[in-house]
Amino acid sequence: MYDDTISHMPHEQIQYIEFQSKDLETIKKFYSGAFGWVFTDYGPEYSAFEGEHVSGGFYPGEPTKGSVLVILYSERLEETLEKIRVSGGKVVREVFSFPGGRRFHFEDPDGNELAVWSSVTQTGEPIA
Repeated sequence: MYDDTISHMPHEQIQYIEFQSKDLETIKKFYSGAFGWVFTDYGPEYSAFEGEHVSGGFYPGEPTKGSVLVILYSERLEETLEKIRVSGGKVVREVFSFPGGRRFHFEDPDGNELAVWSSVTQTGEPIA
């Protein structure tokens, strides 16, 4: 069963945003200087940032309209996935694991792609 003391993340709220960037070093310099964001590199292809009220990441690519990925947090990933399906959303990438968590992607009825992630397993255990 899920233990709500595991996470400090707000359930089913926007928690993380991913952007594409033509030049990771330039974009890190910009956001550090303009907003004080602190970056952590996870290899040459991904740099995560933290600000006072937002966190996210940048990955290589050509930014285009719709290239920002809004990521919500869920304490119960599979339940949230089912609520999205029942409410008319379309899951476009089933649950997958990544270092530190699990997530899936979905489209809303307008075709906007968002993602939902969790830092806990299906049984409520924290992911190391």
